[in-house]
Amino acid sequence: MGQADQQWSVEDHLRDAPPEHVALYRMIEKHLLSLDGVTVSVSKTTITFKGRRRGFAGARPTRRGFQGYRDLTRALHDDPRIRRVAPYTQRLYVHQYLVTSEADIDGTFRSYLHEAWRVGEGDHLRS
Repeated sequence: MGQADQQWSVEDHLRDAPPEHVALYRMIEKHLLSLDGVTVSVSKTTITFKGRRRGFAGARPTRRGFQGYRDLTRALHDDPRIRRVAPYTQRLYVHQYLVTSEADIDGTFRSYLHEAWRVGEGDHLRS
């Protein structure tokens, strides 16, 4: 089977990552999968978490930490974990982040994941 034909899995993304970064991924994965209706879709570049309406977050362990993105209805610039914020649609902003320790996955971070999950559920489409 050629590289282009390969089906990617979560384990493929985790295989060569430092164990401490895999642990960070597992913490976030556990939180997201505890939310109602969340599914996982894996591609070569990222692990995407989807709600009933759309994907709302993605992630992968790297050598520097755990990097990912989440879609929110507002732009957040004052969180040190956020590396970049960009408009995604007229209603959504994609936030790229990096976490490097368990302390980074605090209540605030989890609340942003929950807010992104609401986007995945389509709440941003309701007036």
